[in-house]
Amino acid sequence: MEAVGFGIDDVQTSKYIHKSFSSFRNETSVFIINSRRSSSANFLAFLNMTYYSTNSGNDYHPSSKRRSRGPVMAAKKASKGEKLEDGKYKHTVDLPKTKFGMRANSTTREPEIQKLWEENQVFKRLSDRNNGGSFVLHDGPPYANGDLHMGHALNKILKDMINRYKLLQNFKVHYVPGWDCHGLPIELKVLQSLDQEARKALTPLKLRAKAAKFAKTTVKAQMSSFKRYGVWADWDHPYLTLDPEYEAAQIEVFGEMVFQGYIFRGRKPVHWSPSSRTALAEAELEYPEGHISKSMYSNFKVLSAPNSGRLLELFPNLFLAIWTTTPWTIPANAAVAVNAKLKYAVVEMHRPLADVSTSSADGKKRVGNFLKEQENSFLIVAEDLVSTLEAKWGVELVIKKLLLGSDLENCRYHHPIENRECPVVIGGDYITTESGTGLVHTAPGHGQEDYVTGLKYGLPVISPVDDDGKFTEEAGNFIGLDVLGDGNAAVIEYLDKQSSIIMVEPYRHKYPYDWRTKKPTIFRATEQWFASVEGFRKAAMDAISQVKWTPSQAENRISAMASGRSDWCISRQRTWGVPIPVFYHVETKEPLMNAETISHIKSIISQKGSDAWWYMSVEELLPDKYRGNASEYEKGTDTMDVWFDSGSSWAAVLNKREGLGYPADLYLEGTDQHRGWFQSSLLTSVATKGKAPYNGVITHGFVLDERGLKMSKSLGNVVDPITVIEGGKNSGEAPSYGADVLRLWVSSVDYTGDVMIGPQVLRQMSDIYRKLRGTLRFLLANLHDWETDYAVPYCDLPAIDQHALFQLENIVKNIKESYENYQFFKIFQTIQRFVIVDLSNFYFDVAKDRLYVGGTASFTRRSCQTVLSEHLLSIARVIAPILPHLAEDVWQHLPFQYATKDGDIAKFVFESRWPDLNDTWLGFPVKEVEFWGKILELRTEVNRTLEAARTGKLIGSSLEAKVYLHASDESLAVKLNEMCENKNDADTLYRIFITSQVEILSSLDNAPMENIPYTGEYLTEGDNKIWIGVSRAEGLKCERCWNFSSQVGSFAEHPTLCSRCFSAIDGQLTPTLAAAV
Repeated sequence: MEAVGFGIDDVQTSKYIHKSFSSFRNETSVFIINSRRSSSANFLAFLNMTYYSTNSGNDYHPSSKRRSRGPVMAAKKASKGEKLEDGKYKHTVDLPKTKFGMRANSTTREPEIQKLWEENQVFKRLSDRNNGGSFVLHDGPPYANGDLHMGHALNKILKDMINRYKLLQNFKVHYVPGWDCHGLPIELKVLQSLDQEARKALTPLKLRAKAAKFAKTTVKAQMSSFKRYGVWADWDHPYLTLDPEYEAAQIEVFGEMVFQGYIFRGRKPVHWSPSSRTALAEAELEYPEGHISKSMYSNFKVLSAPNSGRLLELFPNLFLAIWTTTPWTIPANAAVAVNAKLKYAVVEMHRPLADVSTSSADGKKRVGNFLKEQENSFLIVAEDLVSTLEAKWGVELVIKKLLLGSDLENCRYHHPIENRECPVVIGGDYITTESGTGLVHTAPGHGQEDYVTGLKYGLPVISPVDDDGKFTEEAGNFIGLDVLGDGNAAVIEYLDKQSSIIMVEPYRHKYPYDWRTKKPTIFRATEQWFASVEGFRKAAMDAISQVKWTPSQAENRISAMASGRSDWCISRQRTWGVPIPVFYHVETKEPLMNAETISHIKSIISQKGSDAWWYMSVEELLPDKYRGNASEYEKGTDTMDVWFDSGSSWAAVLNKREGLGYPADLYLEGTDQHRGWFQSSLLTSVATKGKAPYNGVITHGFVLDERGLKMSKSLGNVVDPITVIEGGKNSGEAPSYGADVLRLWVSSVDYTGDVMIGPQVLRQMSDIYRKLRGTLRFLLANLHDWETDYAVPYCDLPAIDQHALFQLENIVKNIKESYENYQFFKIFQTIQRFVIVDLSNFYFDVAKDRLYVGGTASFTRRSCQTVLSEHLLSIARVIAPILPHLAEDVWQHLPFQYATKDGDIAKFVFESRWPDLNDTWLGFPVKEVEFWGKILELRTEVNRTLEAARTGKLIGSSLEAKVYLHASDESLAVKLNEMCENKNDADTLYRIFITSQVEILSSLDNAPMENIPYTGEYLTEGDNKIWIGVSRAEGLKCERCWNFSSQVGSFAEHPTLCSRCFSAIDGQLTPTLAAAV
């Protein structure tokens, strides 16, 4: 064993002032970090505090270095490899000893520990052995298309902390990691890696082979990173959405939804990505800030008004005023919609309020020819918008007549491009007066609300746009133009020539973009396959209410999404995916898809994989019943939405894998999965099984940099998890912190909101980790000679030790509650405060004297070691889910064996299980808890006075001092006297204050004030006070323990020792040393 020493500042040099545990227990408001705020920012503020206090005012705590004692200094020198001073009694001091290093050496040690776990199959053996029930956290599959980022690390580490805690709680934990392997991102990666010639030669099967290879390579790389994070999982048997058995289960889910009547084919407007040439689901969209559209106010000539009396007789030159941000959809216009309940005004345009012949100052807004040729023209607009439109158009609008929207129904107007009449129809509540004109241009082929309105009136679904986002022949003169570019401009110019433009201006708003290509999308009507959410919406809403959502507001979010979502477009026009198992009649295009065909295809895919759809013939793919007519059919070319892939994981994994169960106990993913995996899983499960696939759902926020900005390569603020663990090329700028420091950060943040990380946060995490490691090292080193047989029964322990066990048990109890509620940041706070601050600043500080010089086998040392051993075993286990490498490193350095209550030796920390609740320790009397709270607060005031004496050069170390106390409260004075006279050395006040003497004065009248130059005061309840005085200690300094005592010089054989040290060395000196003495 190497000898190591710990002065007060060796274990922790804390900048926080210690306050009593009673205050910690009773005044929980002192926790600096608000538990519900954005945790990262508050955590930084917490770390930057110079001290904490449980009451008002500035507490002061003297530098711990000023209170170091001789044996402590000797221990410290030994730890640094310095030569100790020659002394007669240095070999009688019990110096700390351990091979557990202060430096983590994480780049070497963590992989060694992971190898130890793997070689001994610790995770598997624990899951097999545990008998406290099953716990299944179902892994949401990350996308297998690139390197991992900090969001992945946050997600997987949170999952691992939960799983490891459940293992300690004796659960059988089954965690199967998964990957999403199909879809456009992987297909694009493959295409981007090929030159033009190679792309031309690429067949669907070759593309699929390359995509599969790319996905599997990515899975292998990501898996390696997850393992390095310290994540335990069934890595040998992950689930991949490209596995044949998974694809077959997905086909089965699809088939069940078909049989329930929830799957249909229709021509409906869907989000379409011209850049990807495929339909997209809502979950595949993003809405970046700053998109600018060309918005247009246009006028359509009214031809008839059957429900409005003499409207056209009174206003012969009458127009409908509409507003749109998508002028390119005007060729597909089929109606104008109004709100039946709104009031509309017929307005006459009078003289311009501004020069309409010029553009606005910004050069972007321009008026149309209609405003320039406005004579004797009338417009219909919403009454509430008249003043707004006056200001915007720069003309005076005089109201000539008012009418309800319902009065306008069935009016007919002339289509501004096509030579046809169109109706005015009644729309829904989406028509408001918040913007526009109150009349909505309606194109059922290019909008969901338009489509719904069109169904009611039987409007044509016109969509003259192809897969590339260009106008088709149906658009006439606009054919071949890009609707998001020159096509949009061409429509505006054409309308203006027809005097159908009032004004054009830029409009900044959120607009849907393809989340993969980062390019804008369009709404476009195409033939697609849909899941009818309306068919099971109520069941889905009921299922949501049965799930425990964390945070609770997550329920509101997914409820709003599920209640308002339209039919789910599940077909994609891509090659890399699971095929929609449908055949089409060559002539009629009628689909062939029934129980027999789906079952047959499922059977084929389960054996051969989905590639079979591409390389097998129609005859081979059809069941026997239809093979005779195989020539009449062709295979469909659509693949399924990847959200249907991952949304079927409950069926492919939970329902199929041994040891798993449906529904899962928990799903845990980012907050964006409310519209992604959480929802797709919910919909497929409810549609086929009638319930949610999860009992609980936890969501976490996004990871931002230290300034709260989104990470991006362009900003240079990306924090890479592997670089955090292994270090970067420049070790000064990017040191290797190890996986546990990263995991400690995860535990420190309130993940329910967005969280922040960066160099400063990591440095602070590293510092906290180092201090925690120092605490554990102190415990290990002072138990180097410990055996469980040495344990002192609880009833015989000194009060200070019983109080320490009471504190420990409360901490363990609170930490368990936080684990149960998945509130890891509270665990971090508790560990930060108790383990790193409270223990070091009081119990360890006081304990060093009896540990080092109290005598190897003395009662006070063994009682202290009893407490230290309990702290070591408990702390190692409660931090193990968060810091598994550190906990295991500690466990492998235990100087004694630990047996579970079953009698088994726990060779690994996770075999030890969670600490059992000890009611005896918690039963420490409340009055005693309160009294010790006062003692600790009194100690703070004594330290303040000692520091004043040190500053005044009366004393150097605190052992050179004698403390005087006078309590105005007689009962308290009696208790203090009892502590001074306590036969149990550990409970005496001078040991607690780390001074050489303490005297309780019955009265201040007879106090030797001339010899007490420094005084202080401690206020207790009410007006009660304890007066504090400090003088030089009496007697001579003991050579061995550096305490001052009048007994030094009383022992002829050892004239430089105090009575305690004289007793302690009895029998320890070797004959040679004894002779020398």
